[in-house]
Amino acid sequence: MKKILFVCLGNICRSPAAEGVMQALLKKEGLDGQVWCDSAGTIGYHSGEPADYRMRKAAERRGYELNSRSRQINPAEDFEKFDMILAMDDSNHRDIRGLDRLQNYRDKIYMMTDFCRTKKATFVPDPYYGGDQGFEEVLDILEDACGGLLEKIREEL
Repeated sequence: MKKILFVCLGNICRSPAAEGVMQALLKKEGLDGQVWCDSAGTIGYHSGEPADYRMRKAAERRGYELNSRSRQINPAEDFEKFDMILAMDDSNHRDIRGLDRLQNYRDKIYMMTDFCRTKKATFVPDPYYGGDQGFEEVLDILEDACGGLLEKIREEL
């Protein structure tokens, strides 16, 4: 089974949304039994909390369920456990790479936007302090990037 970890700062907006979008795509394609997704944050401030209500609301309008609970990335387990670790922005990417002190897992760490097919985004912006449009923009980017990620996964399976 292929395992994918989506990572943002607090694991309450972008990474749980990526997890939800990807789970929906995998289910639609009949690959949910072959690929497992999870999400985490580089900080543990929101550990145990559900996704931000504004992100859940925006996702629900598009038919996605965000059921995960926030957790902090655990390098002692997650680097070994996951095949791919996807960062939402440059800061998250840098933080994740910094946790890989011996640089044993560099080939597993990607930017989420590496898989965008039509969007010209270089990162997934944090919508936390903005308005509703920010959550919609995040979902637009994630739908595109998760679609590209799904194509890569299909090739590998």
